[in-house]
Amino acid sequence: QVHLVESGGGLVQAGGSLRLSCEASETVSGAKAMAWFRQAPGKQREMVAIIRWDGTTNYPRSVKGRFTISRDNAKNTMYLRMINLKPEDTAVYYCNGQSFNDDQLAPWGQGTQVTVSA
Repeated sequence: QVHLVESGGGLVQAGGSLRLSCEASETVSGAKAMAWFRQAPGKQREMVAIIRWDGTTNYPRSVKGRFTISRDNAKNTMYLRMINLKPEDTAVYYCNGQSFNDDQLAPWGQGTQVTVSA
């Protein structure tokens, strides 16, 4: 079974930037899609970036233009570059994926905490 480990979170001031990493225990280059999610206290988990098998990406309006998802198949790693961070971006960030059978790729990991101070 694939396992995913998120890293790169931290405390940053508003307007700052971070790059998150999601390392897979084995290749996920054959996944239908990989995505980043976040969950703030008291809120539901939401998707903030997706990259599909063909390289196309999508972002919700709340992060579009500030977040960039990318992947390095050779390193079994996916990234989320975040710039111009806002306090409302504070959350635990998770990664996961979807197979072509529409199954969730891996169990949820521990996530990585991102805290943006005003």
